[in-house]
Amino acid sequence: MSDDETERMTLHRYLQEQREAMLFKLDGLDERQLRWPATPSGTSLLGLVKHLTWTELGCLGECLDRPLDDPWPWDSGEVTQDSAADLDPEGALTDLWARDDESPEDIVDGYRQAWAHGDAAIFSLPLSATALVRWWSEQRRRPTLHTLLVHLIAETARHTGHADIIRERLDGSIGMSADASNLPGLTQQQWAEHRDRLHAIAEGA
Repeated sequence: MSDDETERMTLHRYLQEQREAMLFKLDGLDERQLRWPATPSGTSLLGLVKHLTWTELGCLGECLDRPLDDPWPWDSGEVTQDSAADLDPEGALTDLWARDDESPEDIVDGYRQAWAHGDAAIFSLPLSATALVRWWSEQRRRPTLHTLLVHLIAETARHTGHADIIRERLDGSIGMSADASNLPGLTQQQWAEHRDRLHAIAEGA
């Protein structure tokens, strides 16, 4: 395997790990929990998945001149009166929340379709292929596919971290996957004692 192919496989592996960790955070929750705005800015688990779908379609689709054949449902311009359109006339929040007519299944399926669309680019184009990111500064506007992948991994990992915290606050679940939590195997009592110790340190600061 050439150095280029080794690098390609490494980048894809790290990206796929974060993709799957993101969806793992949705497992076992009901629709109310998936939609719940868990922060003052309204961040929800479904909103994060929807945002990452758009991020993938941008980085590995539009920026590489590989647009989708058909628009996603949430790109149709159809909004309800109770949507964020009135609060957000410029559309900055469009991909950060799930409308009531968008099912969790459809959003997850859309994310998986974005993976497939992106993977086709990852495995068919050279890492040196030049993209065009119109919304980046002039100095950064023409990155390589390699740079886009590093950016996408960072973006996905960032929002998967957000999902980690939201999920733990929703039902106490922690860990990266069902097979590998990537955390110490402490009991609930040990976690409670650890948290109490941290409270004491913080109170004494």
